[in-house]
Amino acid sequence: MTGLIFCPPASALDPIPFARTPDAQFVGLPDYPFAPNYIQVDGDLRLHYVDEGPVDGPILLLIHGEPSWSYLYRKMIPPLAAAGYRVIAPDLIGFGRSDKPINRSDYSYARHTDWIEELVLTLDLNEITLFCQDWGGLIGLRLVGAHPDRFAGVIAGNTALPGGPAITIGPPDHPKPAGPTFAEWLNYSQTVPVFDTGSIIDGATETALAPEVVEAYRAPFPDEDELYLAGARVFPTLVGAAGSETASAWAALQAWNKPFLTTFSDGDSITWGGELRFIEHVPGAANEPHVIVEGAGHFLQEDRGEELASLMLDFLARNGPAPTPTVPSTQAFGALLLGLLLLSGGWLALAQKPHGETP
Repeated sequence: MTGLIFCPPASALDPIPFARTPDAQFVGLPDYPFAPNYIQVDGDLRLHYVDEGPVDGPILLLIHGEPSWSYLYRKMIPPLAAAGYRVIAPDLIGFGRSDKPINRSDYSYARHTDWIEELVLTLDLNEITLFCQDWGGLIGLRLVGAHPDRFAGVIAGNTALPGGPAITIGPPDHPKPAGPTFAEWLNYSQTVPVFDTGSIIDGATETALAPEVVEAYRAPFPDEDELYLAGARVFPTLVGAAGSETASAWAALQAWNKPFLTTFSDGDSITWGGELRFIEHVPGAANEPHVIVEGAGHFLQEDRGEELASLMLDFLARNGPAPTPTVPSTQAFGALLLGLLLLSGGWLALAQKPHGETP
């Protein structure tokens, strides 16, 4: 168990034993310069999140899924933050720089939702625009259902919310790509001897990832130690029971009139056609220009991250909220005014000098 830091909580009434990935695992990762931020959830579990852009900017919440982490959003965060938005990308408990309970029984759909809800409430996030993919949708859309007043809009890509109404509008207008079904993925996740997160993500993208990027996706799980991997291993098994927990979320979505855009990809066999359920049953999806992102696999943020950021900015330009225009600070404005007064005073002095006299 090389590098394992085992942290048994001392204060929780029902302690959750967990592993904490050493910080050294995250040093020098390509294109991931973001400072870490943490809150405590469920007692002593540390939840990590990226927080970039102006602190008073409109909130963009980017939620990843299985078996990735906030590194998946590294291509999207800089342009969104540069446009004036506050971009928050958490690592789910069990992933990334967040703590990792070592017992599979400590993970559940409800707990994952509660942990991210605690982030939203602790940071008091409002007027949120959510981008969700994979399990990011199962978690994020439940939060939209529970706190519709805190969300301004939703962009969903390659995700689902189990349960809910049936699709009646017919098959999607793009061919189903060849690839594993969810049943095949579930079986693989529970039987493969070595759960190699880097190779899994590389295999579910349309573009071959550079070796250092594959290693970055492995970074949260040193030496592929199973104690770190309990959350990643158990995640697929939680989908089957998830439908019984989403009734209230679906009820809220079926009354959701705020903007809802789908950005599914043309190369994801697992979520193929899933956009239709949202398009048909979420009122806020009615007037949005839904997109099939071409040349992208399941992890479309990896394949087409810059394009997704552009689609998000277009969505925000149509629907808001808009970032506050940059204005000079009081100090800067005062300095500018003083400079103008001095300049005008200098010209006035020159104008008052007798003709032919030099300064």
